[in-house]
This record gives sequence, C-alpha cells and structure tokens, in this order.
Amino acid sequence: MSQATQEQTVSDDGVIESVSGPVVTATDLQARMNDVVYVGEEGLMGEVIEIEGNITTIQVYEETSAVSPGEPVTNTGEPLTVDLGPGMLDTIYDGVQRPLDVLESQMGAFLDRGVDAPGIDLEKEWEFTPTVEVGEEVGPGDVVGTVDETISIEHKVLVPPDFEGGAVESVEDGSFTVTEAVVTLDSGEEVTMHQEWPVREARPTVEKQTPTTPLVSGQRILDGLFPLAKGGTAAIPGPFGSGKTVTQQSLAKFADADIVVYVGCGERGNEMTEVIDDFPELPDPQTGNPLMARTCLIANTSNMPVAARESCVYTGITIAEYYRDMGYDVALMADSTSRWAEAMREISSRLEEMPGEEGYPAYLAARLSAFYERAGYFENVNGTEGSVSVIGAVSPPGGDFSEPVTQNTLRIVKTFWALDADLAERRHFPAINWDESYSLYRSQLDPWFENEIAADWSETRQWAIDTLDEESELQEIVQLVGKDALPEDQQLTLEVARYLREAWLQQNAFHDVDRYCPPEKTYQILTAIKAFNDEAFEALDAGVPVDEITSIDAAPQLNRIATTPDEETEEFVTDLTEEIANQLQEQY
Repeated sequence: MSQATQEQTVSDDGVIESVSGPVVTATDLQARMNDVVYVGEEGLMGEVIEIEGNITTIQVYEETSAVSPGEPVTNTGEPLTVDLGPGMLDTIYDGVQRPLDVLESQMGAFLDRGVDAPGIDLEKEWEFTPTVEVGEEVGPGDVVGTVDETISIEHKVLVPPDFEGGAVESVEDGSFTVTEAVVTLDSGEEVTMHQEWPVREARPTVEKQTPTTPLVSGQRILDGLFPLAKGGTAAIPGPFGSGKTVTQQSLAKFADADIVVYVGCGERGNEMTEVIDDFPELPDPQTGNPLMARTCLIANTSNMPVAARESCVYTGITIAEYYRDMGYDVALMADSTSRWAEAMREISSRLEEMPGEEGYPAYLAARLSAFYERAGYFENVNGTEGSVSVIGAVSPPGGDFSEPVTQNTLRIVKTFWALDADLAERRHFPAINWDESYSLYRSQLDPWFENEIAADWSETRQWAIDTLDEESELQEIVQLVGKDALPEDQQLTLEVARYLREAWLQQNAFHDVDRYCPPEKTYQILTAIKAFNDEAFEALDAGVPVDEITSIDAAPQLNRIATTPDEETEEFVTDLTEEIANQLQEQY
C-alpha cells in the first residue's frame, strides 16, 4: 500500500479527543481533507473526512477498540493512494491495498492492528525491455518499456501523468526493482516502474468515447437480450440467494476483458473464501493460462472494518484505470455496492450528518455517480484506447428494488440485470428476469453483432423478445382459465416460449460446455427455436392440431443444443431444423 510513511510527516502531532467506532476526532492536527494519518500508539491508518475549526474528524481503516483520548495522531500530508506497478495481478489485497499473502506470511492468519506492507514488492527485480531510445521525446502517459508481469499480461511502463515529459537522456534495459530509474529525461525527471495515485481522483484521459464493442460474457441472456458494452456500466440487483455473486464470478471468469479486478465489498466471508480458493485453480478460457494471471482480487469482507469497505471500491477502480492507460480492456466487479453504501451510512451517522432516505447520507447519489462515471471507453493521453467496464451488484433488503441504493444506481447505469427470487426457486439460472431487465446499449452494439455474428441478429432477437412478452401476457390468462381455454395459436406461442426459456435463457454454470456460450452459438440456438416456430405455425395454418405439432420427436432436442460441443453446434442445428421441418410437414 502506498500510503505515505510516518517519516513523511509534515506537521506536529495532534491528540485524540474522542473515539466513536471507526470515527475518531483529534485536536491540534494541522491537516487537509483526505490526508492519511496514523492514529494512536499503534499507528492505525485513517483518513481525514471533516475539519471544523480545531477539530479534525478521521475515519480509521482498522478496529479502534482500546484506542483512548490523549493518544497522538500523526499526519502524513498525503491523500490515500495506491501503489501501481508490476506485481498487482495474481495478488489478493484488502480494502486499502495491503497484500494479504504478505501479511499472512509475517503474522499468520490473524492480522495485527497497525501493520502495513507496500501494495507491490519493492525488492523484486523485473526484466525491463525499453521501447524508447535516447533523444526521443516522451510525454505524460507514454510507454517507455515493457515487463512480463504474468504469463498472460505484458505490463507497459508509463511516464506518470503528473510528469512534464521531455527528451530521453538515458535508458537502461535489464533487471530492476520498481523503485529504480529505468529512463531519465532531460527535464531531470526519472521514470521508474512504480507510480502512486490518489484513489479518489480519476486518472486523466483525452476523451470519453461512445462504446461500440460488446463485453462478450458467454451468458446467453446477457449477450442475446441485454448486452453490455466495453466501457459500459451494469447493475445486478437481487435478493439473497438469487445468484448475484455467481453471475459476477461467471463474468469474471468468461468475459472477454483483458484484465479483471474483482472487489468483494462487505460480502460474507464464506463467499470471498470461495473466490480466493477457486480463482487460483481456474484455467483462463481465453488462453488456458491460470485465470489469476489477469486478475486482481480485493477482499473486504463484512467482518472487516467498515471504513476500509468505504475505500475498497476506489482502490479497485484506480487499479483498473492504470491498466486501462496501457490500452487494456478492464472489467471491474463490485460485489456489492449496497454494502459500500451501508458503510457510508454508518460513517455518516457517526458524523451526525443529516440523514436522507432510509438513513443513507444525502450525498449517496453523488458518490454512486462519481464511482460509475469513472467507467468508460477512453482515448488515453498516450494515444491508445482502453476501457473500464463496471458491473456492480446491489443487495436490496428483502429484494425491494424501490430502496435508495437500487433506485439511485438505476438512474446512473445503462444496463440492468434484475435477478428474480421466483426464478431462482424454480431452479432457472441465471435467474435474470427478462421482463424487468434492460440494456440501453443495444442499438449501438447491434452493428457489431450484425457484422460479426449474423446480419439478422437484431431482427431475430426482437422476435424472441416479442414472443416472451406475449407469453407473459398469456400467463395471466392461463392462471384464470387454464391453458386449454386458449386458442390453438396462443397455445403454440406458449410452447415456443417454453423452449426459449428452457433451451436458450437457461444455462448450466456447472456443465463443461454450457457454462460458456459464444455469441455464434447463442444465435444458432435462437435460430433453431425460430425455425421450429415458423414450421409449427405453418403446420397449424394447414390444419394440424396443436397437440400433434408439439408432440413431434425432434422438438425436445432443442434442449440439447446448449450442451453440444461448440464446434459441432452448426451441423447439429442444421440437421435438427431439417428433421423438425420433415416431421411437421409429414403431418399435413
């Protein structure tokens, strides 16, 4: 973690006046807003969040029991920052970027208070390969060399954004630690592989662009009905047990992002343990290398200090922006923003601020907006393009989508994947409600799907949406009068919609084939169901009873397409649609 060390003190110590949970007030501390301070005899790390006269209010990132009035408070004069450089991938951090494996090696499974460790290894040597020559002009954000950070990712060493730049005076290749200069400029500035950046400040870019490429997730309901753009924002609200965490973990495993930053914000310890245990064992479906080779995990469970929970999402998105500056597409999973909002609510109440709706602070919407605003598809200052896609889980109490965090999030994000407890109870997974969900990226992503997958992608998808909408309306009638009371064409629509739900929208996360579905296969399954629909209605028009249409042997095989190996799907679909057509045409 790159918090300024106590040797960087710029002012005299203050004195603790009172302690209220994670909120400590101090007197006589010369500090600025958001300065990092060390509290008490044990040097617990905290951050200045309010200054009123001689009283400074601090949120402490650690447990404050036994901290007493009269103990000293030391100011560093620096805001909360993170260490940026090679070594962040394949690492598990806590909410303020302390590497948990390093701390565990020092003191075991139970961490002491007041301990610290840099976010990246300052002693490890990396093999640096320069990409600039002496005399070449470089500016802020330019790439001066590369390092093989993991087997999957080439780390690009950048000129820090706050440098002036200039002509390269000297450049070295070979093995260096992250603190050693690898490039010296004629301005006297020395470029190292290590940067620091304040977590609450977005890294600079040239322009935020309109995203036109989808973040392919491998989940049919997402790619097919509610796509997310690279550089887009999405929310996954849902009640307990509906599959928020599993959906995010599937996205982390299978989405076609170059880098994944997974932030476990206030989640239960057993869920984070599962992530920490599973991810190092998983192969990357894109490369076959370990998935952790392109993943950074931030674990801040519900039993950790509440103040660190409030900062962990900023730590995650700052790391994501750093890799975006290299030209990578980054996906950030925040699980869950509700726990983050609850941390803000607790700190706000201890500050005795005026509460807003349901006790949340009045600035809840502004904080959520500022966080999601840092997502986007950007032209970077070095001329490259990169993206940060943010997928935030929301945990509304009792599944009530009218509560403040869900409602404020909906005003900000452009993709809404609504999880449904009823679907989860029926074992329909992913339990995403297709009637309540939406994506505002559809129109700008359709050209990509039509060029890369199929020219009639949007037309076929609209047919599926219309069929599912009609089924929802018919189900209300069915509950009153029964299915047999419907006209035959409406009974047939219900049968087609059932195949859409079971063969297309349902997906088995534990099946070796079905857990990931490429967009081509998503389209092939849908066209097969549409072919059955078209042939079935032709048969109905020819006078074939609906019972005979729905009882043909070939139709149930639509459910087998999803588990057919990807390379065999096209042939299977072709044969199946021919068989369906032949069996139906034999009826008339």
